[in-house]
Amino acid sequence: MLSHSDLSIGHKPRPAEETGLLLREASRRLVEARERFLGFPGNMAFDDSDSGHLLAALANNVGDPDSEDASGVHTKLFEREVTAWFTALAQGDPETTFGYVTSGGSEGITFGLYVGRRRLPHAPVYASSAAHYSVRKAADLLRMPLVTVECGPDGAMDAEALAKLCHAQRHEDEAAGRPPRGAVLLATAGATMGGAFDDVPALREAAGAAGPCYVHTDAALGGIVAPFSTPRPAWGLGDGADSVSVSGHKFLGVPVPCGIVLARRELLPSFPVGEYVGARDHTLACSRSGLAAVLLWKRLRQLGTCGLRTLVHRCQDTAEYAVGALAAVGARPWRHRHALAVTFDRPPEEVCRRWRLSAEGRRAQLIAMPHVTRRAVDELCAALRQSDPPVPSPSRWGVAVRDEDAYRAEPAAAQHRPA
Repeated sequence: MLSHSDLSIGHKPRPAEETGLLLREASRRLVEARERFLGFPGNMAFDDSDSGHLLAALANNVGDPDSEDASGVHTKLFEREVTAWFTALAQGDPETTFGYVTSGGSEGITFGLYVGRRRLPHAPVYASSAAHYSVRKAADLLRMPLVTVECGPDGAMDAEALAKLCHAQRHEDEAAGRPPRGAVLLATAGATMGGAFDDVPALREAAGAAGPCYVHTDAALGGIVAPFSTPRPAWGLGDGADSVSVSGHKFLGVPVPCGIVLARRELLPSFPVGEYVGARDHTLACSRSGLAAVLLWKRLRQLGTCGLRTLVHRCQDTAEYAVGALAAVGARPWRHRHALAVTFDRPPEEVCRRWRLSAEGRRAQLIAMPHVTRRAVDELCAALRQSDPPVPSPSRWGVAVRDEDAYRAEPAAAQHRPA
């Protein structure tokens, strides 16, 4: 067992052999943990140990990917290829779209809301009750009022509820004799719990009641899933979003947290070139991980878009299999049509801890990431049968009507035809 005394940093150097043993133990623990990592959106099915040579030098991507910098120790060529690929996936115009590799989904959300605030400085943020918790943090940092919008039965933002709130805001502005403040809308493609997809065109139309509108799509997980789903959810730049963000370490699978954010270039604030840095800089971080950009490029190069499509469909099939297996043990599962997430009745905490299930209220969640197999699903279901107290039997509870419809509406093969 690792302890504080094992890892303490002392006044004098410690033997390299001792440090190496501790690092190998940390690696062993991380590898062991992925065997039962079922409830969180992190892909464990990769091995980048052959890229260790990249750790021999600093890779610091300072400023915009399409701008050189004075240091020269960067991987911006790789970063540009990654952002170009994601721009095409999000149906953006390569000539008018800006993008960069972020530290993760939360930075992408903050960047999108920041650009929205610059565009509409007095507008509140509208986000669904199912939006990621970091939305509240970003709104607080940017000092933007946050308005929570109800979700419909499928977990997506309710367009009618949004329209009512925006109409009320417009009436308030008119009564105060001021111009419409507009709305900054935070849509979600693949909600954290349940995996629901918000309909960007419908929500943009509804938010128009408040005046001018800016839309950012948090597509941390769903931005990779949506383009290969049938029918394709409306989520990207081509569907009316002004900016979108995705996580790199969730579905794609890389050993460092990272992500990609895109925005319409015309909406970016103008910044002078810093003589010291020697680069334009529209990013939030300035210095960014060049290692993350290379590893993302490597993963995309290995898969190709066709390979990624196949992987998405395989994971969707695993999620559908999980629905059936969980229903058979009486766990009352539910899955959004395209999602990799399957929610079910929350089991005892021992089961949640052992299988690293995410949970909220009375529901727990399994996410069919590339490393999650049918065998792992079966082992989880066996644990549910043996839990104390056991999961209610199917004969007593059955499957909820909404769950049953979601599971039986269409065979998996029909849902997952290539886009």
